[in-house]
Amino acid sequence: MPRGEQGAPTRLVVDFVGGSVGYQFRRGSGRNHGLAKAVGLSGKYVPTVIDATAGLGRDAFLLASLGMTVTLIERRREVHDLLAAGLAAAQAAGPALAQVVARMTLLSGDARELLGSLEADVIVVDPMHPAGRGSALAKGEMRTLRALVGTDPDAFDLMQVALRRARRRVVLKWPRHAAPLAGLPEPSHRILGTTVRYDVFMMPAARPS
Repeated sequence: MPRGEQGAPTRLVVDFVGGSVGYQFRRGSGRNHGLAKAVGLSGKYVPTVIDATAGLGRDAFLLASLGMTVTLIERRREVHDLLAAGLAAAQAAGPALAQVVARMTLLSGDARELLGSLEADVIVVDPMHPAGRGSALAKGEMRTLRALVGTDPDAFDLMQVALRRARRRVVLKWPRHAAPLAGLPEPSHRILGTTVRYDVFMMPAARPS
């Protein structure tokens, strides 16, 4: 396992109660987040979302905290189990967090296979980013997560499935200054963050529910 700056192993923990995730939830500042803008959240429109690469679940929790129903897909069993434990702890932490967790459904499996039986307005894809590129995770967390799950050489294939299945848009979370994922069409627009960007692919016409 990778080690932190002081030589101690960096332990992955999914914590929706404390830390930066809990702080943001208590502040209620999520509507200003780039991801909220990228999925199209507005006062009149609250999309349903599939997070096809759930990871540590922070993006999915943010969206659920803003009222969206979110399906999380995670194919690595170790990460899935960490997510399940984090969701259970949040559900037990109080009614406010329990309401958020109630809008989140965690699935285990390969999103390329599962998306065929699922429907949502928006599909979010956040592949493991190229080494050395921007990430919202701390460096120690990123090293540990990368060692655990490896890379995502099938990111393009997943995007192709997502573009076929999303009703309204697909959002690709990608390092801000990285070259576009090879083979994809030009996004409809981009939302820029400090270290990441959200490439938004709008569907030509809204697909029926």
